[in-house]
Amino acid sequence: MPNGMNGSLTYGQIDALSDAFAGYLRGVLGLQAGDRVAVQMPNSLGYPVAAFGVFKAGCVLVNTNPLYTSSEMVHQFNDAGVKALVIIDMFADKLPEVLAKTQVQHVVVAGIAEFFPVVPRGIIRAVQKVWSRVLPPVTVPHTRLKAALSLGRDTLAQTPAATLWQRITPDALAVLQYTGGTTGVSKGAMLTHSNLLHNVQQMLAMGGSFMKENEECVLTALPLYHIFAFTANLLGFLTLGGRNILVPSPRPVQNLQRAVENYPITWMTGVNTLYNGLLNEEWFVAYPPKHLKASIAGGTALHDAVAQRWREVTKTPIAEGYGLTETSPVVSFNPLSGDVRLGSIGVPSPGTDVRLVQDDGQEAPVGQPGEIWVRGPQVMSGYWNNPAETAAVMKDGWFATGDIGVMSADGFFKIVDRKKDMVLVSGFNVYPNEVEEVIAQMDAVLEVAVIGVPDESTGEAVRAYVVPNPEHGDAIDIAHVIAHCKQQLTSYKVPKQVEIRDELPKSPVGKVLRKNLKAEAAAALNTRS
Repeated sequence: MPNGMNGSLTYGQIDALSDAFAGYLRGVLGLQAGDRVAVQMPNSLGYPVAAFGVFKAGCVLVNTNPLYTSSEMVHQFNDAGVKALVIIDMFADKLPEVLAKTQVQHVVVAGIAEFFPVVPRGIIRAVQKVWSRVLPPVTVPHTRLKAALSLGRDTLAQTPAATLWQRITPDALAVLQYTGGTTGVSKGAMLTHSNLLHNVQQMLAMGGSFMKENEECVLTALPLYHIFAFTANLLGFLTLGGRNILVPSPRPVQNLQRAVENYPITWMTGVNTLYNGLLNEEWFVAYPPKHLKASIAGGTALHDAVAQRWREVTKTPIAEGYGLTETSPVVSFNPLSGDVRLGSIGVPSPGTDVRLVQDDGQEAPVGQPGEIWVRGPQVMSGYWNNPAETAAVMKDGWFATGDIGVMSADGFFKIVDRKKDMVLVSGFNVYPNEVEEVIAQMDAVLEVAVIGVPDESTGEAVRAYVVPNPEHGDAIDIAHVIAHCKQQLTSYKVPKQVEIRDELPKSPVGKVLRKNLKAEAAAALNTRS
């Protein structure tokens, strides 16, 4: 917790507790193999207990963002056909509306301090209930997690947990992982047990030589319900027998201070905004984690300026990888041996084929942009109950990612941008990542996002949204931003408009949501017209 209070579970305890939860799902609730169970929890000790219990029951895990609105919950639960829900008690006020509009039959409620020692658990719950008032009453029929475990434990004498999943095959559905919706309507990617296990082995094949079994300690600030942390932090470091430090919320970024100070962190995973935020914290710059070996970046483009400063502050490498919900998620990774290439997403993971396809269907020459297509054992089997969307992205065994990339002569890849985010200025392609990278070099800039907006003379124009860096002191001069861009970019790539913002819209893992900015710009345009 941000105040340093903590609890812990051994692997043996999680094994026994998840057995009990599997027993509860099958023996008490009567769920069958293949039934969908939603887990709507932030990083907490209850999460692995619930998630592994779902797997052991032979059921399908539906990872759900705890911050979802009632309407978002209704959409996802109905789409997935969820029968049981495990939810954090802080958001139980949404349950009456959600249960009335879905087929969810069973609710299990957990607390953020579940499995903490008695005293800190009591203090945290009292603070939540009395001081911060974030614990609403639970007004629907439900079972508390510990009670569910007790009931499930009683069933294991007659039906051992191993018998519940022994007939599950590698190709069976393990997770319905809904896409983040940063580029459109959220869809359920069908990930099998084979997809996830292959991807863990692919990651370890690329980075395992730098890791020691039973000795690593990973800081998990990204949410486990997101595919990046789920596979890399939870499953990957479980395989290694590593210690996993779970942080319920990395916002504000100062919430990480006690975890960084109190534990021998050897690895970190994160997105550009998380690393940038830490670099703007005095406590982190003064006392970076002294046991850190390396950091892994993904989810969105890692800006060169952030990567370079991270190296300088921590004296350790930061390696960018590339992945998607639909690929479990890792597609490629920067080898940690030798110099990690800034701006590169590395080379494909073992057993993964990557090709770049141009609009005419032909493969892009070396150094030329094309849409990234992926083929490998980690690629999803399709979108849940959505054959049209599946057919749109699955091409003869290849998954068309919608991302634009280029490949160097020695096989290293670089992301140019999302195909849907590309800005067309007078017929020329402008990739927002490139413009953002240039603006992010400015000391006065904390964060930046770039989109395309309609323009009468050029079709589209480049608009930049800039968040000032409070540590810099001086206000951002818009003319200075444009002049800086003119020094490093061709004229049609230079922002025609720059807006100063206090903050940018972000997803739960810290991705800047360009689609929100586009929607806002479109609404403003419609209002004026």
